[in-house]
Amino acid sequence: QKNKYQQSGITVAGGNGGGRKLNQLNDPRGIFIDNDNSIYIADQWNHRIVKWKLNSNIGEIIASGNANGNNQLSRPLDIIFDRENNSFIISGFGNIRVIQYFDENTTNQQIIISNISCWGLAIDKNGFIYFSDWENHEVRRWKQGDTKGELVAGGNGQGDQLNQLNNPRNMFIDEDCSLYISDNKNHRVMKWK
Repeated sequence: QKNKYQQSGITVAGGNGGGRKLNQLNDPRGIFIDNDNSIYIADQWNHRIVKWKLNSNIGEIIASGNANGNNQLSRPLDIIFDRENNSFIISGFGNIRVIQYFDENTTNQQIIISNISCWGLAIDKNGFIYFSDWENHEVRRWKQGDTKGELVAGGNGQGDQLNQLNNPRNMFIDEDCSLYISDNKNHRVMKWK
């Protein structure tokens, strides 16, 4: 039986070498695809979020920066969309924080979690936002109004036991709210329910 996927992919964003031009990306990380099939890309080393509309040759910058200041975006690693609050949530790894953008206007933003080495983000059907803390070897769950969020995975120091993580990165949440975590330095994927 033949695989249902084509044997060759197509480039839908970038593909013109690494760089800062609007037709280039430089170490793209997390992506989000909206209902119009536009792709939002965390373009890490360009310190920006780029939106590529379906069948477009170039991207449009929706959030950018290149420093560690309060109104800057530094080394974004992931992006998700919070439908409940009609906002983008972005992990700003270089600024050790998670930022909420309420629209594509970068002046309408707030820092929702600070002092966190966040690598990955996920959101469940109830609107809880999950963020991996790479440095503290844990995953926390956050809801509007929280300051640090609730510990949901790891948090028992760096290690390889079943109650520990070692530099957690990306995550996925299924319909049952089971949390799958790429446990980077342990070379495994963990499921937490």
